[in-house]
Amino acid sequence: MATIYEVSKLARVSLATVSRVINKSPQVSDKTRQKVMDAMAELGYRPNSIAQSLASNRTNSVGILVSELHGPFFGQMMAGIESELRAAGKHVIITTGHSEEDKEKDGIEFLISRNCDAIILHVEAVSDEYLIDLCKGHTPVYLMSRYVDEISENCISLNNELGGYLATQSVIELGHSAIAYIGGPQFKADSKDRLVGHKRALAENNISFNDTLYFEGDFKEKGGSDGLKYFNESNKGFSALICANDEMASGAITYAREQGLSLPRDLSIIGFDNIIFARHTYPKLTTIDNPVNSMGHMTAKLVLKNIYQQKNISITHFFEPTLITRDSIISKT
Repeated sequence: MATIYEVSKLARVSLATVSRVINKSPQVSDKTRQKVMDAMAELGYRPNSIAQSLASNRTNSVGILVSELHGPFFGQMMAGIESELRAAGKHVIITTGHSEEDKEKDGIEFLISRNCDAIILHVEAVSDEYLIDLCKGHTPVYLMSRYVDEISENCISLNNELGGYLATQSVIELGHSAIAYIGGPQFKADSKDRLVGHKRALAENNISFNDTLYFEGDFKEKGGSDGLKYFNESNKGFSALICANDEMASGAITYAREQGLSLPRDLSIIGFDNIIFARHTYPKLTTIDNPVNSMGHMTAKLVLKNIYQQKNISITHFFEPTLITRDSIISKT
């Protein structure tokens, strides 16, 4: 098996230079880097990752914990993180927390045990206090889609309250005043903030929040269908339905069509997240854009800047949602 010393000799460079090339240091000219790469290829030399880690005190791996692996929302998130890190020569280790406190903590401990250089967390069940204490540990921790004031410099988050406001305001401006709302689980910060925004839009337009037109869903399609079924069986009249994410909006659309409703003529429906299938529902779903892929890229950039000392990286910590108007809402006639 070829050694680093043989590579150094064949390329006619120092051992330190070979080490810099292996560790992707920018402090090597393109010409010298190519000489070393050619020598490695000729000798069949393959760097030892354990030895690299010992030499650089880095594993070049970043841990990621997300709530789930299924669904387009988390796919877009992980794609943004992974592609940004991969372009910088880093790798990811992924695990899940399933929005349960014990599983989130177990996943975090697993990633720490893998000696990741940093950990990116999308967590919903662990407390702010736990995360604050976690950030005092040896392994750097960064939060995706969650804001904790005391560790704000480690957070990349969305203004969910504004998103909830924009969704409700958009149907109010179309003349709707009887508005039903299917929220997500209220232990989740993003779900809670979206509901706050919904209530703010109602209050600004002198519309009372009606408890009988509120249903707590599960952020899944079934939550949307169950919510709309609940409203219909309660015989409360409403002309617009706000769903706190697109998956629940999709479930509501399916249920509405099964009941013979013509959308959006009989009911206007709006979602939240702008996941990929929102443009393929019938009717095409009006929604709030949650730029989760861009946020994933930004979280990875934050790691690259802070942990790997990459320069000339500008960080945006707080993202703003926008209304994406399609075909699922119309003016109330």
